Amino acid sequence: MITRRRLLKTGAAGGMALAAPGLFTPALAQGVRLKIGYVSPQSGPLAGFAESDAFNIDAFLASQAGQEFEVIVRDSQSSPDRAAAVTRELIVRDEVNLIVVASTPETTNPVATTCEAEGVPCISTVAPWQPWFIGQQGNPGAPDSWQPFDFAFHYFWGLEDVIAVFTNMWNQLETNRQVGGLFPNDADGNAWGDPNVGVAPGFAEAGYTTTDPGRFQNLTDDFSAQISAFRAANAEIVTGVVIPPDFTTFRNQALQQGFNPKIITVAKALLFPQSVEALGDAGHNLSTEVWWSPGHPFASSLTGQSSAELAEAFTAQTGRPWTQPIGFVHSLFEVAADAMGRVSDSDDMDEIATAISATDLETIVGRVAWDGQGVPPFAAQNVSKTPLVGGQWRRQDGGDFDLVVVDNQTAPEIPTGGVMEALD
Repeated sequence: MITRRRLLKTGAAGGMALAAPGLFTPALAQGVRLKIGYVSPQSGPLAGFAESDAFNIDAFLASQAGQEFEVIVRDSQSSPDRAAAVTRELIVRDEVNLIVVASTPETTNPVATTCEAEGVPCISTVAPWQPWFIGQQGNPGAPDSWQPFDFAFHYFWGLEDVIAVFTNMWNQLETNRQVGGLFPNDADGNAWGDPNVGVAPGFAEAGYTTTDPGRFQNLTDDFSAQISAFRAANAEIVTGVVIPPDFTTFRNQALQQGFNPKIITVAKALLFPQSVEALGDAGHNLSTEVWWSPGHPFASSLTGQSSAELAEAFTAQTGRPWTQPIGFVHSLFEVAADAMGRVSDSDDMDEIATAISATDLETIVGRVAWDGQGVPPFAAQNVSKTPLVGGQWRRQDGGDFDLVVVDNQTAPEIPTGGVMEALD
């Protein structure tokens, strides 16, 4: 297969060596801008992840570094097939120099896989690293066959981090340590629910027993089987990784059927204010992982804004409360601008990939560096880890919800605002 990278390299007389940090800006013809393709789920059940996209892209393009770039945005429509298709369009038709992508393996994986096949650099985030790295392998069940990627780079936290965060929160309350797991039949659910390398073995090491009723399809309308299984196990804790509409269905049906555990800690669905607002009083004290908040002690390398200032700017512009993806979508463009600023030939895909791999940048979400720190050797080339803490949604007097960090044992530099409380 003749990839765009190979075609460009065939027609090039040769390129300069990778520039030292800050020494060169990309070589461009007058009036030409670097093209970044951006893919995210702007519609469909995962659209909450993309709420801050327009805000962040406008802020990037208005920054000094952003003046050299054009951002071409594509909607995955929450579909893996669509994500792959628009990525091919960005590569073949739009001839982008780099692709950045965010939000769940259903989006990041098909984009990264397509970029890897076409030899075009890709930076992705907002998906646990195991579903991202292992999920793209030809045989996810055979670790000996796993291979690193040449053009795909990812930064976020992993299942080992969410296991620690969840159990640290649960340990603050007295329970029978029986956990019910909600794991759908998608990349996230299959990774989290894997009996060997998913979350259950990690929970068991911390003294918790997990009941897993099996996979269900996204956008299901009946959780009676799961509720019955959790009841039979006397589960006082419910966890999982569920899309927002499905969690709303589960929570409402559980209450209707008289099942109300002491703790509900769910990833993905409980990240967004609108998802919790839809539940009214039933949203109070639901808990989730917190990857970014206004209280995170980090600042933007693009604008100099603190986390609090970035969140305030989003609310001032949109009238909406802050949401976790604000920080990570912003950071994608920090990392992209930093890497491209260390490239001498903007059409040399190999040089761009090398520049990305050499990144060592303090961003609005913390340090991003593909140096292998905290990552198993097989993923060290492609994965950079960012910090994770745990939080609970607290309903305020006016009916709004505030996400309060209640456990920071995994990242003490991120301040807490309260302690874990049981559901009513």
